[in-house]
Amino acid sequence: MTTYAFDEDRRVIVAFWETGSSWTASTLADVPRDVPADAVQHLAQALTQLSAQAWRTHTHPASAADEQEVNTEGWRRAQHREAFATVAEALTRPNLPSDGVLAVSYNPIEECGHRVGRALHGISNADLSKRVGAEVQAELGAIEQAELGDLTGRARQALALTRADASPVQVQAADKILNRDPLGSPGLFTEIEPVAAAIAAAHWLQAAADVTAETTGYAPTEIIEEADDIEALAHETPTLVLEQLELGLSPYETVTALIRGAMTVAEGRIPDLDEILEHVTEVEVLARRQEDPRLRSALLKELRTTPLDPKRPAQDLLEDILDGIRGCWLIYQEDASEGDNDFADEVRAEANANRDRLT
Repeated sequence: MTTYAFDEDRRVIVAFWETGSSWTASTLADVPRDVPADAVQHLAQALTQLSAQAWRTHTHPASAADEQEVNTEGWRRAQHREAFATVAEALTRPNLPSDGVLAVSYNPIEECGHRVGRALHGISNADLSKRVGAEVQAELGAIEQAELGDLTGRARQALALTRADASPVQVQAADKILNRDPLGSPGLFTEIEPVAAAIAAAHWLQAAADVTAETTGYAPTEIIEEADDIEALAHETPTLVLEQLELGLSPYETVTALIRGAMTVAEGRIPDLDEILEHVTEVEVLARRQEDPRLRSALLKELRTTPLDPKRPAQDLLEDILDGIRGCWLIYQEDASEGDNDFADEVRAEANANRDRLT
Protein backbone atom coordinates (compact mmCIF):
# COMPACT_ATOMS: atom_id res chain seq x y z
CA MET A 1 0.00 0.00 0.00
CA THR A 2 1.02 3.62 -0.41
CA THR A 3 1.64 5.86 2.56
CA TYR A 4 1.23 9.60 2.20
CA ALA A 5 2.97 12.27 4.28
CA PHE A 6 3.22 16.04 4.37
CA ASP A 7 6.73 17.50 4.29
CA GLU A 8 6.10 20.83 6.01
CA ASP A 9 9.56 22.24 5.26
CA ARG A 10 9.23 21.73 1.50
CA ARG A 11 5.43 22.13 1.54
CA VAL A 12 4.87 18.97 -0.51
CA ILE A 13 2.79 15.81 -0.15
CA VAL A 14 4.98 12.75 -0.59
CA ALA A 15 3.85 9.23 -1.52
CA PHE A 16 6.01 6.20 -0.75
CA TRP A 17 5.54 2.45 -0.99
CA GLU A 18 7.46 -0.78 -0.46
CA THR A 19 8.32 -3.05 -3.39
CA GLY A 20 9.56 -6.12 -1.55
CA SER A 21 13.27 -5.33 -1.67
CA SER A 22 13.23 -1.52 -1.39
CA TRP A 23 11.04 1.57 -1.11
CA THR A 24 9.93 4.01 -3.79
CA ALA A 25 8.94 7.62 -3.17
CA SER A 26 7.43 10.34 -5.31
CA THR A 27 6.15 13.86 -4.84
CA LEU A 28 2.40 14.06 -5.27
CA ALA A 29 1.91 17.83 -5.21
CA ASP A 30 3.18 21.17 -3.95
CA VAL A 31 0.96 22.73 -1.30
CA PRO A 32 0.33 26.50 -1.25
CA ARG A 33 1.54 28.37 1.84
CA ASP A 34 -1.95 29.51 2.76
CA VAL A 35 -3.22 25.93 3.25
CA PRO A 36 -3.13 24.94 6.96
CA ALA A 37 -0.73 22.08 7.78
CA ASP A 38 -3.35 20.14 9.73
CA ALA A 39 -5.69 20.16 6.73
CA VAL A 40 -2.95 18.69 4.52
CA GLN A 41 -2.06 16.10 7.14
CA HIS A 42 -5.72 15.12 7.30
CA LEU A 43 -5.72 14.69 3.51
CA ALA A 44 -2.54 12.56 3.65
CA GLN A 45 -4.13 10.34 6.30
CA ALA A 46 -7.31 9.94 4.24
CA LEU A 47 -5.28 9.00 1.15
CA THR A 48 -3.32 6.42 3.16
CA GLN A 49 -6.55 4.86 4.45
CA LEU A 50 -7.97 4.71 0.94
CA SER A 51 -4.84 2.98 -0.37
CA ALA A 52 -4.90 0.46 2.49
CA GLN A 53 -8.54 -0.44 1.88
CA ALA A 54 -8.04 -0.62 -1.88
CA TRP A 55 -5.02 -2.94 -1.62
CA ARG A 56 -6.97 -5.12 0.81
CA THR A 57 -9.23 -6.05 -2.11
CA HIS A 58 -6.09 -7.49 -3.71
CA THR A 59 -4.78 -9.33 -0.65
CA HIS A 60 -8.28 -10.53 0.36
CA PRO A 61 -10.02 -11.20 -2.99
CA ALA A 62 -13.55 -12.53 -3.17
CA SER A 63 -12.20 -15.68 -4.81
CA ALA A 64 -10.39 -16.60 -1.58
CA ALA A 65 -13.53 -16.49 0.59
CA ASP A 66 -15.26 -19.73 1.54
CA GLU A 67 -18.73 -18.47 0.58
CA GLN A 68 -19.93 -16.21 -2.23
CA GLU A 69 -23.69 -15.94 -1.56
CA VAL A 70 -25.40 -12.63 -0.74
CA ASN A 71 -24.30 -11.16 2.60
CA THR A 72 -21.40 -13.60 2.96
CA GLU A 73 -17.73 -12.63 3.19
CA GLY A 74 -17.11 -13.34 -0.49
CA TRP A 75 -20.08 -11.21 -1.51
CA ARG A 76 -18.89 -8.31 0.67
CA ARG A 77 -15.38 -8.50 -0.78
CA ALA A 78 -16.80 -8.39 -4.29
CA GLN A 79 -18.84 -5.32 -3.34
CA HIS A 80 -15.73 -3.61 -2.01
CA ARG A 81 -13.84 -4.29 -5.24
CA GLU A 82 -16.72 -3.03 -7.38
CA ALA A 83 -16.62 0.25 -5.47
CA PHE A 84 -13.44 1.23 -7.35
CA ALA A 85 -15.83 2.65 -9.94
CA THR A 86 -17.39 5.02 -7.40
CA VAL A 87 -14.20 6.57 -6.05
CA ALA A 88 -13.71 9.23 -8.74
CA GLU A 89 -17.17 10.70 -8.08
CA ALA A 90 -16.65 10.51 -4.32
CA LEU A 91 -13.54 12.65 -4.68
CA THR A 92 -15.35 15.41 -6.56
CA ARG A 93 -18.81 15.11 -4.97
CA PRO A 94 -18.26 13.79 -1.45
CA ASN A 95 -20.97 13.34 1.13
CA LEU A 96 -20.93 16.49 3.29
CA PRO A 97 -22.63 17.23 6.62
CA SER A 98 -26.17 18.53 6.25
CA ASP A 99 -28.17 19.76 9.23
CA GLY A 100 -25.71 18.04 11.52
CA VAL A 101 -26.05 14.69 9.73
CA LEU A 102 -23.41 12.97 7.60
CA ALA A 103 -24.22 10.04 5.33
CA VAL A 104 -21.58 7.32 5.77
CA SER A 105 -21.22 4.42 3.33
CA TYR A 106 -21.04 0.84 4.60
CA ASN A 107 -18.56 0.13 1.78
CA PRO A 108 -15.05 0.99 3.08
CA ILE A 109 -13.67 1.81 -0.38
CA GLU A 110 -16.49 4.20 -1.17
CA GLU A 111 -16.37 5.79 2.27
CA CYS A 112 -12.59 6.28 2.09
CA GLY A 113 -13.14 8.01 -1.24
CA HIS A 114 -15.64 10.36 0.42
CA ARG A 115 -13.16 11.09 3.22
CA VAL A 116 -10.53 12.14 0.70
CA GLY A 117 -13.17 14.19 -1.10
CA ARG A 118 -14.19 15.93 2.12
CA ALA A 119 -10.54 16.71 2.90
CA LEU A 120 -10.14 18.23 -0.58
CA HIS A 121 -13.40 20.15 -0.16
CA GLY A 122 -12.06 21.68 3.04
CA ILE A 123 -8.82 22.77 1.38
CA SER A 124 -10.62 24.03 -1.74
CA ASN A 125 -7.68 24.13 -4.15
CA ALA A 126 -8.49 23.13 -7.73
CA ASP A 127 -4.95 22.20 -8.72
CA LEU A 128 -4.44 20.03 -5.64
CA SER A 129 -7.80 18.32 -6.22
CA LYS A 130 -6.79 17.55 -9.81
CA ARG A 131 -3.44 16.08 -8.75
CA VAL A 132 -5.01 13.98 -6.00
CA GLY A 133 -7.61 12.66 -8.44
CA ALA A 134 -4.86 11.55 -10.82
CA GLU A 135 -2.92 10.01 -7.94
CA VAL A 136 -5.88 7.96 -6.74
CA GLN A 137 -6.60 6.69 -10.25
CA ALA A 138 -2.94 5.68 -10.60
CA GLU A 139 -3.12 3.78 -7.32
CA LEU A 140 -6.32 1.95 -8.26
CA GLY A 141 -4.87 1.24 -11.69
CA ALA A 142 -1.81 -0.36 -10.07
CA ILE A 143 -4.08 -2.72 -8.15
CA GLU A 144 -5.97 -3.66 -11.30
CA GLN A 145 -2.65 -4.29 -13.00
CA ALA A 146 -1.46 -6.49 -10.13
CA GLU A 147 -4.68 -8.51 -10.33
CA LEU A 148 -3.70 -9.42 -13.89
CA GLY A 149 -0.27 -10.58 -12.77
CA ASP A 150 1.62 -7.59 -14.19
CA LEU A 151 3.88 -6.31 -11.40
CA THR A 152 5.70 -3.60 -13.30
CA GLY A 153 5.74 0.05 -12.27
CA ARG A 154 3.57 1.02 -9.35
CA ALA A 155 2.04 -2.46 -9.17
CA ARG A 156 5.35 -3.68 -7.70
CA GLN A 157 3.77 -2.88 -4.33
CA ALA A 158 2.22 -6.34 -4.54
CA LEU A 159 5.69 -7.86 -4.02
CA ALA A 160 5.64 -6.68 -0.41
CA LEU A 161 2.16 -8.01 0.35
CA THR A 162 0.68 -11.40 1.20
CA ARG A 163 -2.33 -12.38 -0.87
CA ALA A 164 -4.87 -15.06 0.02
CA ASP A 165 -4.94 -16.16 -3.62
CA ALA A 166 -2.46 -16.22 -6.50
CA SER A 167 -2.37 -15.09 -10.11
CA PRO A 168 -1.86 -18.04 -12.52
CA VAL A 169 0.32 -15.71 -14.60
CA GLN A 170 2.58 -15.13 -11.60
CA VAL A 171 2.71 -18.85 -10.73
CA GLN A 172 3.85 -19.66 -14.25
CA ALA A 173 6.43 -16.87 -14.15
CA ALA A 174 7.81 -18.31 -10.89
CA ASP A 175 7.87 -21.78 -12.42
CA LYS A 176 10.04 -20.47 -15.27
CA ILE A 177 12.51 -18.96 -12.80
CA LEU A 178 12.77 -22.25 -10.92
CA ASN A 179 13.15 -24.13 -14.19
CA ARG A 180 16.29 -22.07 -14.83
CA ASP A 181 17.56 -22.62 -11.29
CA PRO A 182 15.77 -25.30 -9.23
CA LEU A 183 17.48 -24.06 -6.06
CA GLY A 184 15.84 -20.67 -6.49
CA SER A 185 17.13 -17.22 -7.36
CA PRO A 186 16.59 -13.59 -6.22
CA GLY A 187 14.04 -13.10 -9.01
CA LEU A 188 11.50 -15.06 -6.95
CA PHE A 189 11.57 -12.23 -4.42
CA THR A 190 12.02 -9.23 -6.73
CA GLU A 191 9.75 -10.14 -9.65
CA ILE A 192 7.02 -12.47 -8.34
CA GLU A 193 4.21 -12.14 -5.83
CA PRO A 194 5.36 -14.19 -2.82
CA VAL A 195 2.30 -16.45 -2.65
CA ALA A 196 2.57 -17.31 -6.34
CA ALA A 197 6.31 -17.91 -5.90
CA ALA A 198 5.63 -20.18 -2.91
CA ILE A 199 3.11 -22.24 -4.90
CA ALA A 200 5.61 -22.83 -7.70
CA ALA A 201 8.37 -23.50 -5.18
CA ALA A 202 6.20 -26.12 -3.42
CA HIS A 203 5.88 -27.95 -6.74
CA TRP A 204 9.65 -27.88 -7.16
CA LEU A 205 10.18 -28.95 -3.54
CA GLN A 206 8.08 -32.03 -4.20
CA ALA A 207 10.13 -32.78 -7.31
CA ALA A 208 13.39 -32.30 -5.37
CA ALA A 209 12.19 -34.54 -2.54
CA ASP A 210 11.06 -37.28 -4.95
CA VAL A 211 14.37 -37.24 -6.81
CA THR A 212 16.35 -37.30 -3.56
CA ALA A 213 14.19 -40.08 -2.11
CA GLU A 214 14.78 -42.24 -5.17
CA THR A 215 18.53 -41.65 -4.99
CA THR A 216 19.03 -42.06 -1.24
CA GLY A 217 16.20 -44.28 -0.01
CA TYR A 218 14.88 -41.73 2.46
CA ALA A 219 11.15 -41.07 2.58
CA PRO A 220 10.42 -37.67 0.99
CA THR A 221 9.05 -36.32 4.28
CA GLU A 222 12.23 -37.34 6.17
CA ILE A 223 14.77 -35.69 3.91
CA ILE A 224 14.78 -32.11 5.12
CA GLU A 225 15.03 -33.02 8.80
CA GLU A 226 18.00 -35.23 7.92
CA ALA A 227 19.54 -32.33 6.02
CA ASP A 228 19.23 -30.15 9.12
CA ASP A 229 22.01 -32.29 10.63
CA ILE A 230 24.30 -31.13 7.82
CA GLU A 231 23.35 -27.46 7.76
CA ALA A 232 20.93 -25.41 9.85
CA LEU A 233 17.68 -25.26 7.88
CA ALA A 234 14.09 -24.24 8.44
CA HIS A 235 12.96 -27.85 8.20
CA GLU A 236 9.59 -27.94 9.98
CA THR A 237 7.52 -25.90 7.51
CA PRO A 238 8.84 -27.49 4.27
CA THR A 239 8.34 -30.90 5.86
CA LEU A 240 4.75 -29.93 6.63
CA VAL A 241 4.35 -28.84 3.00
CA LEU A 242 5.67 -32.20 1.79
CA GLU A 243 3.30 -34.06 4.13
CA GLN A 244 0.33 -32.16 2.72
CA LEU A 245 1.46 -32.82 -0.86
CA GLU A 246 1.90 -36.51 -0.03
CA LEU A 247 -1.74 -36.58 1.13
CA GLY A 248 -2.76 -35.51 -2.36
CA LEU A 249 -3.22 -31.77 -1.93
CA SER A 250 -1.99 -29.60 -4.78
CA PRO A 251 0.74 -26.97 -4.30
CA TYR A 252 -1.96 -24.31 -4.60
CA GLU A 253 -4.15 -25.90 -1.92
CA THR A 254 -1.21 -26.51 0.41
CA VAL A 255 0.27 -23.04 0.18
CA THR A 256 -2.95 -21.03 0.25
CA ALA A 257 -4.23 -22.98 3.27
CA LEU A 258 -1.08 -22.10 5.22
CA ILE A 259 -1.17 -18.49 4.03
CA ARG A 260 -4.85 -17.95 4.84
CA GLY A 261 -4.35 -19.46 8.28
CA ALA A 262 -1.49 -17.07 8.99
CA MET A 263 -3.51 -14.11 7.69
CA THR A 264 -6.30 -15.08 10.08
CA VAL A 265 -3.82 -15.15 12.97
CA ALA A 266 -2.54 -11.71 11.93
CA GLU A 267 -6.10 -10.43 12.39
CA GLY A 268 -6.16 -11.76 15.96
CA ARG A 269 -8.31 -14.80 15.25
CA ILE A 270 -7.72 -18.56 15.49
CA PRO A 271 -7.74 -20.26 12.06
CA ASP A 272 -8.57 -23.79 13.25
CA LEU A 273 -9.79 -24.06 16.83
CA ASP A 274 -10.45 -27.81 16.56
CA GLU A 275 -6.83 -28.44 15.61
CA ILE A 276 -5.56 -26.34 18.50
CA LEU A 277 -7.82 -28.17 20.96
CA GLU A 278 -6.63 -31.50 19.58
CA HIS A 279 -3.00 -30.54 20.17
CA VAL A 280 -3.80 -29.33 23.69
CA THR A 281 -5.48 -32.67 24.46
CA GLU A 282 -2.42 -34.55 23.18
CA VAL A 283 -0.19 -32.47 25.45
CA GLU A 284 -2.46 -33.09 28.47
CA VAL A 285 -2.44 -36.85 27.88
CA LEU A 286 1.33 -36.97 27.43
CA ALA A 287 1.94 -34.85 30.54
CA ARG A 288 -0.30 -37.10 32.65
CA ARG A 289 1.53 -40.18 31.43
CA GLN A 290 4.91 -38.68 32.31
CA GLU A 291 3.57 -37.23 35.57
CA ASP A 292 5.63 -34.11 34.95
CA PRO A 293 3.82 -30.75 35.23
CA ARG A 294 6.88 -28.97 33.81
CA LEU A 295 6.55 -31.02 30.61
CA ARG A 296 2.95 -29.83 30.20
CA SER A 297 3.97 -26.20 30.52
CA ALA A 298 6.90 -26.60 28.13
CA LEU A 299 4.84 -28.37 25.46
CA LEU A 300 1.98 -25.86 25.67
CA LYS A 301 4.45 -23.01 25.14
CA GLU A 302 5.54 -24.69 21.89
CA LEU A 303 2.01 -24.67 20.44
CA ARG A 304 1.56 -22.20 17.59
CA THR A 305 -1.55 -21.01 15.80
CA THR A 306 0.49 -20.86 12.56
CA PRO A 307 3.94 -22.13 11.56
CA LEU A 308 4.51 -18.89 9.63
CA ASP A 309 5.42 -15.36 10.62
CA PRO A 310 2.01 -13.60 10.67
CA LYS A 311 3.64 -10.28 9.77
CA ARG A 312 5.05 -11.65 6.50
CA PRO A 313 3.62 -15.14 5.99
CA ALA A 314 4.09 -15.47 2.23
CA GLN A 315 7.70 -14.33 2.25
CA ASP A 316 8.42 -16.55 5.27
CA LEU A 317 6.87 -19.59 3.58
CA LEU A 318 8.78 -18.99 0.34
CA GLU A 319 12.07 -18.75 2.23
CA ASP A 320 11.33 -21.96 4.12
CA ILE A 321 10.35 -23.90 0.99
CA LEU A 322 13.57 -22.83 -0.74
CA ASP A 323 15.42 -23.97 2.37
CA GLY A 324 13.69 -27.31 1.88
CA ILE A 325 14.89 -27.58 -1.72
CA ARG A 326 18.42 -26.83 -0.54
CA GLY A 327 18.03 -29.55 2.10
CA CYS A 328 17.18 -32.05 -0.63
CA TRP A 329 20.28 -30.96 -2.54
CA LEU A 330 22.46 -31.44 0.57
CA ILE A 331 21.25 -35.02 1.10
CA TYR A 332 21.42 -35.82 -2.61
CA GLN A 333 24.97 -34.51 -2.79
CA GLU A 334 26.08 -36.80 0.03
CA ASP A 335 24.88 -39.88 -1.85
CA ALA A 336 25.40 -38.99 -5.51
CA SER A 337 28.79 -38.65 -7.14
CA GLU A 338 27.55 -36.46 -9.98
CA GLY A 339 27.04 -33.43 -7.75
CA ASP A 340 24.67 -30.49 -7.95
CA ASN A 341 24.46 -30.21 -11.76
CA ASP A 342 23.01 -33.71 -11.98
CA PHE A 343 20.62 -32.83 -9.13
CA ALA A 344 19.36 -29.78 -11.02
CA ASP A 345 18.86 -31.77 -14.20
CA GLU A 346 16.97 -34.57 -12.45
CA VAL A 347 14.76 -32.19 -10.47
CA ARG A 348 14.04 -30.20 -13.62
CA ALA A 349 12.98 -33.36 -15.45
CA GLU A 350 10.80 -34.50 -12.52
CA ALA A 351 9.11 -31.10 -12.14
CA ASN A 352 8.42 -30.75 -15.85
CA ALA A 353 7.05 -34.28 -16.06
CA ASN A 354 4.49 -33.40 -13.36
CA ARG A 355 3.66 -29.89 -14.46
CA ASP A 356 -0.07 -30.67 -14.19
CA ARG A 357 0.28 -30.21 -10.40
CA LEU A 358 0.50 -26.46 -11.01
CA THR A 359 -2.70 -26.21 -13.06
